[in-house]
Amino acid sequence: MKPFASRYLLLVAFSLLLGACQSTPPAEVPDARATAIAQLQQNIASSELATAEDQLSALQAQSPNDPQLEQYQRQLAEAYLQRSQIVLQKGDVNAAATALSRARALMPKAPALTGGVDGAITQARKAELEKAEAALKAAEARPPAKLIDPAAESTTIALNLSDIKQLRRQLDGIAADVVNYQCDVSIQAPRTEDYPWLKTLLSKRVKKLDADYDLNIERQILRHVPAQMVLSPRKPQ
Repeated sequence: MKPFASRYLLLVAFSLLLGACQSTPPAEVPDARATAIAQLQQNIASSELATAEDQLSALQAQSPNDPQLEQYQRQLAEAYLQRSQIVLQKGDVNAAATALSRARALMPKAPALTGGVDGAITQARKAELEKAEAALKAAEARPPAKLIDPAAESTTIALNLSDIKQLRRQLDGIAADVVNYQCDVSIQAPRTEDYPWLKTLLSKRVKKLDADYDLNIERQILRHVPAQMVLSPRKPQ
């Protein structure tokens, strides 16, 4: 019995050893913090700054005294500052101010870094205000419109071709509105021969009011539309 028992114990030991060799070791659990930091860096690099800011806040809440997070906070602030400069160059003052405010919130101890952009935004806002004030003064200086609605994108004026006196009064009013409200004109007529003399009559009146005015007239021959002029005030540059 003793040799049998020895062989049995040897077989059991061999089976256990074989099972241990064939078993798959458990997968390593990824470091959640390292993954979060990698995502944070990626979002900063790809300019997903709002997402990066949320990720940074979550990491700081988990480890409020971690000095390693300060470098990412600075990187994020610098990214916001760069965005502010870029959108300001494109003329979007509000977006620039918003990005600058985020940079300041992230870098409260380094106001000098945001000073240059802040000054540029202030100058841009001042220029916008001056432009708006100049446009308002120009609008207030204009005489009342005679035939058009200055607030509308365009005004269509039907021409009375059967009454020459009435037509002349209409053209006088049209010429005044064209000059005072910087209008482009589309002459729409059912007959080709109507266009040249209507253009001539209007052009003479416009030149009489302002010899240097750049009159822009478009011709449209529309067989089923009575003669009319469409005045479109030019948008301020």
